[in-house]
Amino acid sequence: MFDPPHPGEILREDVLPEMGLTVTEAANQIGVSRVALSRVLNGHAAISPEMALRLEAWLGVDNGGRAETWLTHQLAYDLWRARQKVA
Repeated sequence: MFDPPHPGEILREDVLPEMGLTVTEAANQIGVSRVALSRVLNGHAAISPEMALRLEAWLGVDNGGRAETWLTHQLAYDLWRARQKVA
């Protein structure tokens, strides 16, 4: 069955390395604490609407940062996990 990645994994594995940033540097640029960003990156916290808007402002819409995209990734992940519990 399809197992979508947590959106934090996308940030951790693709976005931060592409930008050459550490977690601390990215957190400062996004305007959140290192702990808050680390929780998202490690799949311990969801992408909230506020975080999605921060990512959009940080990455820019033209660079894949649209808030709706991040929330769609989160929804797909959450729905997949819920289906595993119900099935």
